[in-house]
Amino acid sequence: MSFIENNISFGDRRLVGQQDAREKAERILKSDRLNHAYLITGPTGVGKKAFALAMAEAINGIDNLTNLRGTAESKKSSWFAHPDIHLFIPFPSKGENEIQPRIEMLAQDPYEIVDFAVRPALNSDNMSKNRRAFYPIDYYRSDIQPLMKYNPNEGRRTVVVITEIDTMRKEAANAFLKFLEEPSSRLVFILTATKTDQLLPTVISRCQQIRLNPLSENDIRDGLVQFDHKSEEDASFLARMADGNYSLSRFFDVKTLKQTRTEIIDFLRYSYTQDVPALLKIVNEWNSKLNTENQIAVCNSLEQFLRDILVYREQKSTQLVTNVDQIEVIKKFTATMKDARIIEMIEHLQSLKQLLYQNVQLKYIYTALSMRFTALMRGVDPLINEDEAWKHLPALTEG
Repeated sequence: MSFIENNISFGDRRLVGQQDAREKAERILKSDRLNHAYLITGPTGVGKKAFALAMAEAINGIDNLTNLRGTAESKKSSWFAHPDIHLFIPFPSKGENEIQPRIEMLAQDPYEIVDFAVRPALNSDNMSKNRRAFYPIDYYRSDIQPLMKYNPNEGRRTVVVITEIDTMRKEAANAFLKFLEEPSSRLVFILTATKTDQLLPTVISRCQQIRLNPLSENDIRDGLVQFDHKSEEDASFLARMADGNYSLSRFFDVKTLKQTRTEIIDFLRYSYTQDVPALLKIVNEWNSKLNTENQIAVCNSLEQFLRDILVYREQKSTQLVTNVDQIEVIKKFTATMKDARIIEMIEHLQSLKQLLYQNVQLKYIYTALSMRFTALMRGVDPLINEDEAWKHLPALTEG
């Protein structure tokens, strides 16, 4: 007996993009061969939690994230209310009492940002505290392991959704592996992971994998219009800033980002001319007025502008330029920075975004970045080696 009917499109009520993965899930759910464990992988912000929860609902016949068109076997309104669906998220030390409010947020919106590392506090914009989350062995033994013995109460399966399993401590992962090696016909695990290289190979081999790809600009734009009620113009702008991350794009402030685009161009100009007072003014303003989400968006916007310079330098065509309204500015940068090592500049930005997620202060990051850009824009090596980034610290302290 199939878990969804042949005429039903998996996740059609809420999932954004991921058509290939959704079709794979449909084939799984329309067959009568349900595996005991699924591993959903992909970059941050592409909907791994939403996908896992939609799959859990479909397995137990809940008409919510997927429109079951009158074939629902459960009267429950969502996975959150179903006794046979259990969701787990990693948490930081002393963060147990903060788990339930975050799970309740996911019940309202499966794309909510509930990760402690990105959103340390739910009711504050204070992002100064880095909170790394994980699954300690005590959490696994007290909360997850007991579920392995449960028979389904009213659903077809007991479904255990464990998000970001790549954060599971080694001792807990080894204990969990024993259950994966001895699968139960009444139990289904749905796991998500961002960094599969941190998983035990034996865990990966015991699961059927479903890969989610970075979302396209069109997917994000359509999601912002359909589910977040953004205008077409604002949704298109936010999608360009998103870098494939739909979840984060919903927290971007359009007005602020449009204002900062001019400042981004000035940041590049002042980095090239080494205008320190002007640079510090911009960086300090960003540090004071932008929350973490919009700081990431500025990073994405700067990366996109550099890509436009690279594309125009190589092709002398505006066809693939995103910031086409700034083409005259792009042409001037291209003429000035003939030897610029733009790919290295972009790589710096990509690594610096991780520091922002870890709540390192933006003013330190961008001051050091401007120093490196000064050299790279001229096609020469920065004075300080990348492996000795700590040597920037005296300059930052003086600034």
